[in-house]
Amino acid sequence: MSASSKKKLRKELNAAAMTEKQLQEQKETKKLRLYTGLFAAAIAVMILVVIVSRVTSSGMLQRSTTALTVGGTKVSAAELNHYYIDSVNGFLEQSGEYVSLFGLDTTKPLDEQFYSETDELTWADYFLDQATTGAQNMYAVYNAAKAEGFTLSDEGKATIDATVENMEMTAVLRGFPSADSYIAAVYGKGCNEKTFREYAEVQLIAQEYAVAKNESLVYDEAALDAKDAENPAAFSAFSYHYYYMANTKFYEGGTENEDGTKTYSDEEMEAGRAACEAAANSLAAATNAEELDAAIAALPINAEVENAKSTHAHDTMYANVPAAIQSWVADSSRQAGDIEVIASEYTNEEGGKSVAGYYVVLFEGKDDNLTNLVNVRHILVSYEGGTYDETTGTTTYNDKEKQLAKSQADEILATFQAGEQTEEAFAALATEKTTDPGSKENGGLYEDVYPGQMVAAFNDWCFDAARKTGDTAIVETEYGCHVMYFVGTSEKTYRDTLIETQLRSSDMSAWETGLIEAAELVVKNTKYVQTDLMLSGNA
Repeated sequence: MSASSKKKLRKELNAAAMTEKQLQEQKETKKLRLYTGLFAAAIAVMILVVIVSRVTSSGMLQRSTTALTVGGTKVSAAELNHYYIDSVNGFLEQSGEYVSLFGLDTTKPLDEQFYSETDELTWADYFLDQATTGAQNMYAVYNAAKAEGFTLSDEGKATIDATVENMEMTAVLRGFPSADSYIAAVYGKGCNEKTFREYAEVQLIAQEYAVAKNESLVYDEAALDAKDAENPAAFSAFSYHYYYMANTKFYEGGTENEDGTKTYSDEEMEAGRAACEAAANSLAAATNAEELDAAIAALPINAEVENAKSTHAHDTMYANVPAAIQSWVADSSRQAGDIEVIASEYTNEEGGKSVAGYYVVLFEGKDDNLTNLVNVRHILVSYEGGTYDETTGTTTYNDKEKQLAKSQADEILATFQAGEQTEEAFAALATEKTTDPGSKENGGLYEDVYPGQMVAAFNDWCFDAARKTGDTAIVETEYGCHVMYFVGTSEKTYRDTLIETQLRSSDMSAWETGLIEAAELVVKNTKYVQTDLMLSGNA
Protein backbone atom coordinates (compact mmCIF):
# COMPACT_ATOMS: atom_id res chain seq x y z
CA MET A 1 0.00 0.00 0.00
CA SER A 2 1.35 3.41 -0.92
CA ALA A 3 2.16 6.11 1.62
CA SER A 4 -0.70 8.26 0.31
CA SER A 5 -3.13 5.37 0.69
CA LYS A 6 -1.96 4.81 4.24
CA LYS A 7 -2.39 8.50 5.03
CA LYS A 8 -5.91 8.40 3.59
CA LEU A 9 -6.70 5.27 5.58
CA ARG A 10 -5.44 6.86 8.79
CA LYS A 11 -7.73 9.86 8.23
CA GLU A 12 -10.71 7.58 7.60
CA LEU A 13 -10.03 5.58 10.74
CA ASN A 14 -9.53 8.65 12.87
CA ALA A 15 -12.76 10.16 11.54
CA ALA A 16 -14.67 6.96 12.25
CA ALA A 17 -13.47 6.94 15.84
CA MET A 18 -13.74 10.69 16.45
CA THR A 19 -17.24 11.03 17.87
CA GLU A 20 -16.92 8.30 20.46
CA LYS A 21 -13.36 9.31 21.27
CA GLN A 22 -14.25 12.95 21.83
CA LEU A 23 -17.22 12.13 24.02
CA GLN A 24 -15.18 9.78 26.15
CA GLU A 25 -12.26 12.15 26.41
CA GLN A 26 -14.47 15.04 27.38
CA LYS A 27 -16.17 13.00 30.10
CA GLU A 28 -12.78 12.01 31.45
CA THR A 29 -10.94 15.29 30.85
CA LYS A 30 -9.89 15.71 34.45
CA LYS A 31 -8.68 12.13 34.70
CA LEU A 32 -6.86 12.16 31.38
CA ARG A 33 -4.84 15.18 32.50
CA LEU A 34 -3.44 12.98 35.24
CA TYR A 35 -1.92 10.38 32.94
CA THR A 36 1.85 10.53 32.92
CA GLY A 37 4.00 9.94 29.87
CA LEU A 38 3.98 6.20 30.35
CA PHE A 39 0.24 6.04 29.78
CA ALA A 40 -0.16 8.71 27.14
CA ALA A 41 -1.32 6.27 24.43
CA ALA A 42 -5.12 6.20 24.12
CA ILE A 43 -7.18 3.57 22.37
CA ALA A 44 -7.61 5.81 19.34
CA VAL A 45 -3.84 5.73 18.78
CA MET A 46 -4.13 1.99 18.30
CA ILE A 47 -5.77 2.61 14.93
CA LEU A 48 -2.66 2.54 12.86
CA VAL A 49 -0.83 3.84 9.83
CA VAL A 50 0.93 0.75 8.53
CA ILE A 51 -1.06 -1.73 6.46
CA VAL A 52 1.26 -4.51 5.38
CA SER A 53 -0.64 -7.14 3.41
CA ARG A 54 -3.71 -9.30 3.53
CA VAL A 55 -2.92 -12.23 5.75
CA THR A 56 -4.11 -15.67 4.81
CA SER A 57 -2.23 -17.88 7.31
CA SER A 58 -3.90 -18.87 10.56
CA GLY A 59 -1.37 -17.09 12.79
CA MET A 60 -1.36 -19.97 15.27
CA LEU A 61 2.41 -19.77 15.73
CA GLN A 62 2.26 -16.08 16.53
CA ARG A 63 -0.50 -16.57 19.10
CA SER A 64 1.04 -19.63 20.74
CA THR A 65 4.70 -18.53 20.85
CA THR A 66 5.82 -16.65 23.96
CA ALA A 67 7.87 -13.68 22.79
CA LEU A 68 8.69 -12.44 26.28
CA THR A 69 7.54 -12.49 29.88
CA VAL A 70 7.05 -9.50 32.17
CA GLY A 71 6.97 -10.33 35.85
CA GLY A 72 6.05 -13.90 34.90
CA THR A 73 3.19 -12.87 32.60
CA LYS A 74 3.53 -14.32 29.11
CA VAL A 75 3.33 -12.02 26.11
CA SER A 76 2.80 -13.80 22.81
CA ALA A 77 4.39 -12.82 19.52
CA ALA A 78 0.95 -11.70 18.32
CA GLU A 79 0.55 -9.46 21.38
CA LEU A 80 4.03 -8.03 20.92
CA ASN A 81 3.12 -7.30 17.31
CA HIS A 82 0.59 -4.77 18.62
CA TYR A 83 3.34 -2.95 20.53
CA TYR A 84 5.74 -3.23 17.59
CA ILE A 85 3.38 -1.66 15.09
CA ASP A 86 2.45 1.03 17.61
CA SER A 87 6.14 1.90 18.07
CA VAL A 88 6.55 2.20 14.28
CA ASN A 89 3.50 4.38 13.94
CA GLY A 90 4.40 6.51 16.92
CA PHE A 91 7.70 7.28 15.22
CA LEU A 92 6.04 8.01 11.88
CA GLU A 93 3.46 10.32 13.47
CA GLN A 94 6.15 12.29 15.31
CA SER A 95 8.63 12.58 12.46
CA GLY A 96 6.02 13.16 9.74
CA GLU A 97 7.54 14.14 6.41
CA TYR A 98 11.02 14.28 7.92
CA VAL A 99 11.38 10.51 8.30
CA SER A 100 14.28 10.40 5.85
CA LEU A 101 16.29 12.83 7.97
CA PHE A 102 16.49 10.10 10.60
CA GLY A 103 17.92 7.70 8.04
CA LEU A 104 14.76 5.63 7.60
CA ASP A 105 14.00 4.56 4.04
CA THR A 106 10.28 3.82 3.77
CA THR A 107 10.80 1.90 0.52
CA LYS A 108 12.94 -0.78 2.15
CA PRO A 109 11.99 -3.44 4.73
CA LEU A 110 12.86 -2.38 8.27
CA ASP A 111 15.01 -5.45 8.83
CA GLU A 112 17.16 -4.66 5.78
CA GLN A 113 18.39 -1.19 6.74
CA PHE A 114 20.57 -0.02 9.60
CA TYR A 115 19.42 2.22 12.42
CA SER A 116 23.00 2.11 13.73
CA GLU A 117 25.52 0.60 11.34
CA THR A 118 28.24 0.83 13.99
CA ASP A 119 26.25 -1.40 16.33
CA GLU A 120 24.80 -3.43 13.45
CA LEU A 121 21.28 -2.62 14.61
CA THR A 122 18.52 -2.46 12.02
CA TRP A 123 15.43 -0.30 12.21
CA ALA A 124 13.54 -3.50 12.97
CA ASP A 125 15.84 -4.03 15.98
CA TYR A 126 15.19 -0.47 17.11
CA PHE A 127 11.40 -0.75 16.90
CA LEU A 128 11.44 -4.20 18.51
CA ASP A 129 13.40 -2.77 21.43
CA GLN A 130 10.85 0.06 21.70
CA ALA A 131 8.02 -2.47 21.59
CA THR A 132 9.62 -4.66 24.25
CA THR A 133 10.13 -1.68 26.54
CA GLY A 134 6.55 -0.56 25.94
CA ALA A 135 5.21 -4.00 26.78
CA GLN A 136 7.32 -4.18 29.94
CA ASN A 137 6.13 -0.75 31.09
CA MET A 138 2.48 -1.50 30.44
CA TYR A 139 2.43 -5.02 31.87
CA ALA A 140 4.32 -3.90 34.99
CA VAL A 141 1.43 -1.61 35.90
CA TYR A 142 -1.23 -3.99 34.57
CA ASN A 143 0.10 -6.84 36.73
CA ALA A 144 0.06 -4.59 39.79
CA ALA A 145 -3.53 -3.64 39.00
CA LYS A 146 -4.61 -7.26 38.64
CA ALA A 147 -2.84 -8.20 41.87
CA GLU A 148 -5.07 -5.69 43.68
CA GLY A 149 -8.20 -6.96 41.95
CA PHE A 150 -8.53 -3.78 39.88
CA THR A 151 -10.91 -4.22 36.95
CA LEU A 152 -11.70 -2.21 33.85
CA SER A 153 -14.44 0.40 34.22
CA ASP A 154 -17.65 0.31 32.21
CA GLU A 155 -16.40 3.38 30.34
CA GLY A 156 -13.21 1.52 29.43
CA LYS A 157 -15.17 -1.47 28.18
CA ALA A 158 -17.39 0.82 26.13
CA THR A 159 -14.32 2.46 24.60
CA ILE A 160 -12.94 -0.88 23.46
CA ASP A 161 -16.32 -1.96 22.10
CA ALA A 162 -16.69 1.30 20.18
CA THR A 163 -13.18 1.01 18.74
CA VAL A 164 -13.80 -2.55 17.57
CA GLU A 165 -17.11 -1.49 16.03
CA ASN A 166 -15.28 1.25 14.15
CA MET A 167 -12.75 -1.32 12.96
CA GLU A 168 -15.56 -3.54 11.73
CA MET A 169 -17.05 -0.67 9.74
CA THR A 170 -13.67 0.29 8.36
CA ALA A 171 -12.96 -3.31 7.37
CA VAL A 172 -16.07 -3.29 5.22
CA LEU A 173 -15.20 0.09 3.71
CA ARG A 174 -11.70 -1.10 2.85
CA GLY A 175 -12.85 -4.37 1.33
CA PHE A 176 -11.81 -6.74 4.10
CA PRO A 177 -14.09 -9.73 4.75
CA SER A 178 -14.00 -9.25 8.54
CA ALA A 179 -12.57 -7.26 11.41
CA ASP A 180 -10.20 -10.18 12.10
CA SER A 181 -8.68 -9.97 8.62
CA TYR A 182 -8.42 -6.19 8.87
CA ILE A 183 -6.69 -6.32 12.27
CA ALA A 184 -4.31 -8.99 10.96
CA ALA A 185 -3.47 -6.77 8.01
CA VAL A 186 -2.75 -3.85 10.35
CA TYR A 187 -0.93 -5.61 13.19
CA GLY A 188 0.42 -8.74 11.52
CA LYS A 189 -0.11 -12.48 11.45
CA GLY A 190 -1.83 -13.95 14.47
CA CYS A 191 -3.54 -10.70 15.41
CA ASN A 192 -7.32 -10.62 15.45
CA GLU A 193 -10.19 -9.06 17.37
CA LYS A 194 -9.44 -11.21 20.40
CA THR A 195 -5.77 -10.21 20.61
CA PHE A 196 -6.69 -6.57 20.00
CA ARG A 197 -9.24 -6.62 22.82
CA GLU A 198 -6.70 -8.19 25.17
CA TYR A 199 -4.09 -5.65 24.17
CA ALA A 200 -6.52 -2.76 24.58
CA GLU A 201 -7.69 -4.05 27.95
CA VAL A 202 -4.13 -4.26 29.26
CA GLN A 203 -3.52 -0.66 28.22
CA LEU A 204 -6.76 0.74 29.63
CA ILE A 205 -6.54 -1.16 32.90
CA ALA A 206 -3.00 0.15 33.34
CA GLN A 207 -4.15 3.68 32.51
CA GLU A 208 -7.15 3.60 34.84
CA TYR A 209 -5.10 2.04 37.62
CA ALA A 210 -2.52 4.83 37.26
CA VAL A 211 -5.29 7.42 37.40
CA ALA A 212 -6.70 5.80 40.54
CA LYS A 213 -3.23 5.82 42.10
CA ASN A 214 -2.77 9.46 41.17
CA GLU A 215 -6.11 10.47 42.65
CA SER A 216 -5.26 8.65 45.87
CA LEU A 217 -2.28 10.93 46.50
CA VAL A 218 -3.15 13.62 49.03
CA TYR A 219 -0.88 16.47 50.10
CA ASP A 220 -1.60 18.50 53.20
CA GLU A 221 -0.43 22.03 53.92
CA ALA A 222 2.68 20.79 55.70
CA ALA A 223 3.75 18.79 52.64
CA LEU A 224 3.20 21.79 50.37
CA ASP A 225 5.15 24.08 52.70
CA ALA A 226 8.04 21.64 52.96
CA LYS A 227 8.34 21.37 49.19
CA ASP A 228 8.05 25.13 48.79
CA ALA A 229 10.86 25.66 51.30
CA GLU A 230 13.29 23.57 49.23
CA ASN A 231 13.49 26.30 46.60
CA PRO A 232 10.88 29.06 46.85
CA ALA A 233 11.94 30.50 43.50
CA ALA A 234 10.90 27.29 41.73
CA PHE A 235 7.22 28.20 41.97
CA SER A 236 7.50 31.86 41.03
CA ALA A 237 7.41 33.48 37.60
CA PHE A 238 9.83 36.18 36.50
CA SER A 239 9.66 38.98 33.95
CA TYR A 240 12.82 40.47 32.50
CA HIS A 241 14.58 41.55 29.31
CA TYR A 242 17.80 39.85 28.30
CA TYR A 243 20.34 39.92 25.53
CA TYR A 244 23.07 37.34 24.97
CA MET A 245 26.33 37.88 23.10
CA ALA A 246 28.76 35.09 22.31
CA ASN A 247 32.51 35.77 22.39
CA THR A 248 32.76 34.46 18.83
CA LYS A 249 30.88 37.54 17.59
CA PHE A 250 33.97 39.59 18.50
CA TYR A 251 36.74 37.29 17.22
CA GLU A 252 39.20 38.95 14.84
CA GLY A 253 42.09 37.56 12.81
CA GLY A 254 42.21 33.80 12.77
CA THR A 255 43.68 31.25 10.37
CA GLU A 256 41.52 29.83 7.61
CA ASN A 257 41.87 26.12 6.80
CA GLU A 258 41.53 24.53 3.36
CA ASP A 259 37.86 23.79 4.02
CA GLY A 260 37.19 27.43 4.86
CA THR A 261 37.04 26.93 8.63
CA LYS A 262 38.73 29.55 10.74
CA THR A 263 40.66 28.76 13.89
CA TYR A 264 41.83 31.27 16.45
CA SER A 265 44.79 31.42 18.77
CA ASP A 266 44.35 31.60 22.53
CA GLU A 267 45.34 35.26 22.41
CA GLU A 268 42.75 36.04 19.70
CA MET A 269 40.01 34.23 21.61
CA GLU A 270 40.85 36.07 24.83
CA ALA A 271 40.74 39.37 22.99
CA GLY A 272 37.31 38.44 21.64
CA ARG A 273 36.09 37.56 25.13
CA ALA A 274 37.33 40.85 26.53
CA ALA A 275 35.66 42.78 23.70
CA CYS A 276 32.42 40.91 24.32
CA GLU A 277 32.55 41.72 28.02
CA ALA A 278 33.21 45.38 27.29
CA ALA A 279 30.25 45.54 24.90
CA ALA A 280 28.03 43.89 27.51
CA ASN A 281 29.15 46.38 30.15
CA SER A 282 28.32 49.24 27.81
CA LEU A 283 24.75 47.92 27.52
CA ALA A 284 24.42 47.77 31.31
CA ALA A 285 24.31 51.56 31.42
CA ALA A 286 20.69 51.37 30.26
CA THR A 287 17.98 52.21 32.79
CA ASN A 288 15.00 50.76 30.94
CA ALA A 289 14.09 48.40 28.08
CA GLU A 290 13.91 51.16 25.48
CA GLU A 291 17.43 52.38 26.29
CA LEU A 292 18.71 48.79 26.33
CA ASP A 293 17.26 48.03 22.90
CA ALA A 294 18.64 51.27 21.47
CA ALA A 295 22.12 50.38 22.76
CA ILE A 296 21.85 46.86 21.35
CA ALA A 297 20.89 48.18 17.92
CA ALA A 298 23.86 50.58 18.01
CA LEU A 299 26.47 47.85 18.58
CA PRO A 300 28.89 47.46 15.64
CA ILE A 301 28.20 43.70 15.53
CA ASN A 302 24.55 44.54 14.79
CA ALA A 303 25.23 47.02 12.00
CA GLU A 304 23.67 44.69 9.45
CA VAL A 305 21.20 42.99 11.79
CA GLU A 306 17.60 44.00 11.28
CA ASN A 307 15.63 44.86 14.43
CA ALA A 308 18.31 43.75 16.88
CA LYS A 309 16.91 44.00 20.40
CA SER A 310 16.52 42.23 23.71
CA THR A 311 14.22 39.30 24.35
CA HIS A 312 11.32 39.98 26.68
CA ALA A 313 10.62 37.08 29.03
CA HIS A 314 7.22 37.63 30.65
CA ASP A 315 5.96 35.55 33.60
CA THR A 316 8.56 32.87 32.91
CA MET A 317 8.71 30.05 35.44
CA TYR A 318 12.04 29.61 37.20
CA ALA A 319 12.78 26.29 35.47
CA ASN A 320 12.57 28.02 32.08
CA VAL A 321 14.96 30.84 32.96
CA PRO A 322 18.43 30.30 31.38
CA ALA A 323 20.60 28.54 33.96
CA ALA A 324 23.30 31.21 33.85
CA ILE A 325 20.94 33.92 35.06
CA GLN A 326 18.59 31.95 37.34
CA SER A 327 20.32 32.86 40.60
CA TRP A 328 20.47 36.56 39.80
CA VAL A 329 16.85 36.76 38.63
CA ALA A 330 15.60 34.83 41.67
CA ASP A 331 17.60 36.79 44.26
CA SER A 332 15.17 37.99 46.94
CA SER A 333 16.73 41.46 46.88
CA ARG A 334 16.07 41.92 43.17
CA GLN A 335 14.19 45.12 42.27
CA ALA A 336 12.50 46.32 39.08
CA GLY A 337 15.05 48.20 36.97
CA ASP A 338 18.08 46.25 38.19
CA ILE A 339 20.46 45.44 35.34
CA GLU A 340 23.44 43.10 35.35
CA VAL A 341 26.09 41.53 33.11
CA ILE A 342 26.36 37.81 33.76
CA ALA A 343 28.95 35.47 32.26
CA SER A 344 27.79 32.27 30.58
CA GLU A 345 30.27 29.59 31.62
CA TYR A 346 30.99 26.06 30.45
CA THR A 347 33.31 23.27 31.56
CA ASN A 348 36.41 23.21 29.37
CA GLU A 349 38.57 20.25 28.35
CA GLU A 350 40.77 20.66 31.41
CA GLY A 351 37.76 20.46 33.71
CA GLY A 352 37.84 24.13 34.59
CA LYS A 353 35.43 26.94 33.75
CA SER A 354 35.58 29.07 30.63
CA VAL A 355 33.35 31.93 29.49
CA ALA A 356 31.36 31.45 26.25
CA GLY A 357 29.68 34.86 26.28
CA TYR A 358 27.70 37.33 28.36
CA TYR A 359 24.06 37.97 29.24
CA VAL A 360 22.79 41.48 29.89
CA VAL A 361 19.67 41.16 32.03
CA LEU A 362 17.19 43.90 32.96
CA PHE A 363 14.82 42.83 35.75
CA GLU A 364 11.16 43.72 35.45
CA GLY A 365 9.34 41.89 38.22
CA LYS A 366 8.30 38.67 39.95
CA ASP A 367 4.97 36.93 40.45
CA ASP A 368 4.83 34.46 43.35
CA ASN A 369 1.65 32.94 41.87
CA LEU A 370 -0.40 33.54 45.00
CA THR A 371 -3.57 34.22 43.01
CA ASN A 372 -6.47 32.13 44.24
CA LEU A 373 -8.02 29.67 41.82
CA VAL A 374 -11.60 30.26 40.74
CA ASN A 375 -14.70 28.17 40.09
CA VAL A 376 -16.87 29.18 37.17
CA ARG A 377 -19.77 27.86 35.11
CA HIS A 378 -20.38 28.67 31.48
CA ILE A 379 -22.73 27.91 28.63
CA LEU A 380 -20.97 27.76 25.28
CA VAL A 381 -22.82 28.76 22.13
CA SER A 382 -20.48 27.60 19.37
CA TYR A 383 -20.12 29.46 16.12
CA GLU A 384 -21.61 27.56 13.20
CA GLY A 385 -20.54 27.50 9.57
CA GLY A 386 -17.21 29.15 9.07
CA THR A 387 -14.52 28.89 6.40
CA TYR A 388 -11.78 26.33 6.91
CA ASP A 389 -8.25 27.15 5.80
CA GLU A 390 -6.32 23.97 4.98
CA THR A 391 -3.02 25.84 5.03
CA THR A 392 -3.33 27.11 8.59
CA GLY A 393 -5.75 24.48 9.86
CA THR A 394 -8.03 27.18 11.28
CA THR A 395 -11.67 28.10 10.77
CA THR A 396 -12.76 31.70 10.55
CA TYR A 397 -16.29 33.02 11.00
CA ASN A 398 -17.93 36.03 9.43
CA ASP A 399 -19.80 38.74 11.32
CA LYS A 400 -23.19 37.20 10.54
CA GLU A 401 -22.17 33.83 11.98
CA LYS A 402 -20.75 35.47 15.08
CA GLN A 403 -23.84 37.64 15.56
CA LEU A 404 -26.09 34.58 15.39
CA ALA A 405 -24.17 32.98 18.24
CA LYS A 406 -24.24 36.24 20.19
CA SER A 407 -28.03 36.51 19.79
CA GLN A 408 -28.49 32.96 21.06
CA ALA A 409 -26.23 33.70 24.03
CA ASP A 410 -28.24 36.85 24.79
CA GLU A 411 -31.43 34.78 24.82
CA ILE A 412 -29.94 32.23 27.20
CA LEU A 413 -28.71 34.93 29.57
CA ALA A 414 -32.12 36.63 29.44
CA THR A 415 -33.79 33.31 30.29
CA PHE A 416 -31.53 32.92 33.31
CA GLN A 417 -32.04 36.49 34.49
CA ALA A 418 -35.82 36.07 34.24
CA GLY A 419 -35.72 33.09 36.57
CA GLU A 420 -34.36 32.32 40.03
CA GLN A 421 -30.81 33.46 39.15
CA THR A 422 -29.25 30.78 41.34
CA GLU A 423 -26.22 28.65 40.61
CA GLU A 424 -28.45 25.60 40.47
CA ALA A 425 -30.67 27.25 37.86
CA PHE A 426 -27.65 28.18 35.77
CA ALA A 427 -26.30 24.63 36.02
CA ALA A 428 -29.60 23.21 34.78
CA LEU A 429 -29.62 25.66 31.89
CA ALA A 430 -26.00 24.76 31.04
CA THR A 431 -26.79 21.05 30.94
CA GLU A 432 -29.62 21.80 28.53
CA LYS A 433 -28.02 24.45 26.31
CA THR A 434 -24.21 24.26 26.27
CA THR A 435 -22.30 22.94 23.27
CA ASP A 436 -19.21 22.27 25.39
CA PRO A 437 -19.09 18.48 25.90
CA GLY A 438 -16.33 18.90 28.49
CA SER A 439 -18.67 20.53 31.01
CA LYS A 440 -22.16 19.61 29.83
CA GLU A 441 -22.61 16.74 32.28
CA ASN A 442 -21.72 18.86 35.32
CA GLY A 443 -23.71 21.97 34.55
CA GLY A 444 -20.98 23.90 32.78
CA LEU A 445 -18.70 23.81 35.83
CA TYR A 446 -14.95 24.27 35.74
CA GLU A 447 -13.34 24.06 39.17
CA ASP A 448 -9.96 25.34 40.34
CA VAL A 449 -9.26 27.29 37.18
CA TYR A 450 -5.79 28.78 37.32
CA PRO A 451 -4.47 31.93 35.61
CA GLY A 452 -3.69 31.31 31.96
CA GLN A 453 -5.55 28.00 31.81
CA MET A 454 -8.37 29.33 29.66
CA VAL A 455 -8.27 31.44 26.51
CA ALA A 456 -7.53 35.14 27.08
CA ALA A 457 -11.04 36.67 27.17
CA PHE A 458 -12.38 33.84 29.33
CA ASN A 459 -9.36 34.10 31.64
CA ASP A 460 -9.53 37.89 31.94
CA TRP A 461 -13.20 37.83 32.95
CA CYS A 462 -12.62 35.13 35.58
CA PHE A 463 -9.66 36.88 37.17
CA ASP A 464 -10.96 40.43 37.11
CA ALA A 465 -10.18 41.88 40.55
CA ALA A 466 -13.79 43.08 40.84
CA ARG A 467 -15.31 39.67 40.14
CA LYS A 468 -17.76 38.41 42.77
CA THR A 469 -20.04 35.42 43.25
CA GLY A 470 -23.13 35.49 41.06
CA ASP A 471 -21.65 37.72 38.36
CA THR A 472 -22.83 36.92 34.84
CA ALA A 473 -21.75 38.12 31.41
CA ILE A 474 -21.27 37.09 27.82
CA VAL A 475 -17.67 36.57 26.77
CA GLU A 476 -16.68 36.06 23.15
CA THR A 477 -13.74 33.83 22.23
CA GLU A 478 -12.59 32.02 19.10
CA TYR A 479 -14.78 29.08 20.14
CA GLY A 480 -18.03 31.03 20.33
CA CYS A 481 -19.98 33.02 22.90
CA HIS A 482 -19.78 31.99 26.55
CA VAL A 483 -22.59 32.82 28.96
CA MET A 484 -20.62 33.12 32.21
CA TYR A 485 -21.55 32.58 35.85
CA PHE A 486 -18.93 33.22 38.54
CA VAL A 487 -19.24 30.63 41.31
CA GLY A 488 -16.51 31.91 43.58
CA THR A 489 -12.87 31.95 44.57
CA SER A 490 -11.13 28.83 45.85
CA GLU A 491 -9.02 28.81 48.99
CA LYS A 492 -6.31 27.14 46.92
CA THR A 493 -3.71 29.33 45.22
CA TYR A 494 -2.05 28.78 41.89
CA ARG A 495 1.21 28.32 43.78
CA ASP A 496 -0.37 25.46 45.76
CA THR A 497 -1.34 23.86 42.46
CA LEU A 498 2.16 24.19 41.04
CA ILE A 499 3.71 22.65 44.14
CA GLU A 500 1.17 19.84 44.29
CA THR A 501 1.65 19.10 40.59
CA GLN A 502 5.39 18.74 41.08
CA LEU A 503 4.94 16.50 44.12
CA ARG A 504 2.38 14.40 42.30
CA SER A 505 4.55 14.07 39.20
CA SER A 506 7.57 13.05 41.27
CA ASP A 507 5.63 10.52 43.33
CA MET A 508 3.92 9.02 40.29
CA SER A 509 7.22 8.74 38.45
CA ALA A 510 8.81 6.97 41.42
CA TRP A 511 5.78 4.65 41.68
CA GLU A 512 5.90 3.76 37.98
CA THR A 513 9.67 3.29 38.01
CA GLY A 514 9.42 1.00 41.02
CA LEU A 515 6.81 -1.20 39.34
CA ILE A 516 8.81 -1.40 36.13
CA GLU A 517 12.08 -2.20 37.87
CA ALA A 518 10.37 -4.93 39.86
CA ALA A 519 8.83 -6.49 36.74
CA GLU A 520 11.52 -8.81 35.41
CA LEU A 521 11.68 -8.82 31.62
CA VAL A 522 12.73 -12.07 29.96
CA VAL A 523 12.95 -12.14 26.17
CA LYS A 524 12.02 -15.58 24.85
CA ASN A 525 11.33 -15.88 21.12
CA THR A 526 10.65 -12.82 18.99
CA LYS A 527 11.22 -14.44 15.58
CA TYR A 528 7.49 -14.37 14.83
CA VAL A 529 7.11 -10.64 15.39
CA GLN A 530 6.51 -9.08 11.98
CA THR A 531 9.70 -7.07 11.67
CA ASP A 532 10.00 -7.16 7.87
CA LEU A 533 7.64 -4.26 7.31
CA MET A 534 8.05 -1.92 4.36
CA LEU A 535 6.32 1.37 5.03
CA SER A 536 5.50 2.42 1.48
CA GLY A 537 5.11 0.88 -1.94
CA ASN A 538 3.69 -2.57 -2.52
CA ALA A 539 3.83 -5.02 0.36
